[in-house]
Amino acid sequence: MNRNRLLGLLVIAGAAAAAVNLAPPSSSPEPEAARVPSRESGEASAPGPLAALPERETMGKRRGEAFAARSWTPPPSRAPTAAPVAAPVPVPPPVPYRVAGQVVRGDGAHVVLAKGDAVLAVREGDTLDGGYRVESIAEDRVTLHYLPLDVRHNLAVVSTLGLDARPARTALTAPEAGAAPAGRPAQLRWEGPKEVRAGDTFNVALKVTSTQPVRASPLQLGFDAKLLEPVDVRAGGFFADGMFSYRVNRAGSIFVGASGKGAVATDAEILVVTFRPIRSGATAELTVSSLLLQGAAGRAIAHDRPAAFRTTIVQ
Repeated sequence: MNRNRLLGLLVIAGAAAAAVNLAPPSSSPEPEAARVPSRESGEASAPGPLAALPERETMGKRRGEAFAARSWTPPPSRAPTAAPVAAPVPVPPPVPYRVAGQVVRGDGAHVVLAKGDAVLAVREGDTLDGGYRVESIAEDRVTLHYLPLDVRHNLAVVSTLGLDARPARTALTAPEAGAAPAGRPAQLRWEGPKEVRAGDTFNVALKVTSTQPVRASPLQLGFDAKLLEPVDVRAGGFFADGMFSYRVNRAGSIFVGASGKGAVATDAEILVVTFRPIRSGATAELTVSSLLLQGAAGRAIAHDRPAAFRTTIVQ
C-alpha cells in the first residue's frame, strides 16, 4: 500500500514539472534596466552614464587608395607675376640762380645773376657752381644748361631793380645815341666813425662819384658777424626816390639791389648801414664783396674798388 502511494506521488510531481516547462512565457513587463533598445526599433533609450558621449559617425566611402603612390612636390604657384618696376627718372634740383639785371659791356653781353646773397656778372659759356653753364643770353630770358642731366632752364629777365633788359650782342662797334661819353672810373668810398663803443649803434655810408649817370647798383657787402650785428639797411639819398631792397645773412653778408632815375652822382650816398658792435677790443671791417654800377642805357660803369671800412670797438 505504501509503495503504491509513493509511486502515485512521483507521477503527480512529474506531471507538475512537465506542466511548468510547457506553460507559455509570462506577459509581465521585464525590468527597464534589462531592456536594450534596438537600432531598428527607433525606441528612445533611457538616459544612462554613456548618454552624454557624442554619437560616433559611421564610416563614409573611402576617398582613395590607402597605399597609392603620392608626390610631395608642391604644386606650381598660380599667383600673378608682378610687373617690373621702372627706375625713377632723375629730376634736376631747383635752379638756385635768378636774374638780377643785364648789362652790355665792351666784350659782349653780361647778365647779373643772384644766388642767395651773392651776385655775379656772367656771359655766355661761363660755368657756374652746381653743374650749370650759361648757354645763351637773350633779351627776355637767360638759358642755363644743367650739365649732369642735360636739362635746360630758362630764367625770365624780369628785373626787380628797374633795370633795362638789353639784347645780347657780341661787340659794341659804336656808342649808342644819347649815351654819355666814357670818363674816368667811378669812385666809391666809405664814410663812418673810426672808433665806436660796444653796444652803441653807428652808421656807415657808401658814397659814389661818377661822371656818368648811375641807374642801378646791385652789390654785396661782407662783415665780421662775430664783431658786428646789422640793425638796419636803407637807401641813401641818391636812390631815395627809386627802388631799394636788401637781404641780410647773419653769417656775415648783405645783398642790396638799388635803382633810381639815372642821375650823375657827386659824392652821393648809395646806402647807409646801421651796426651794433658786439664786443670791444677788436677792429671790425666792412667790405664790398661784389658791385656792379649800371648806367641809364644798361651799360656797366667802370669803377674803382673801395677800400675796406675799419673801425675800432672800445669798451
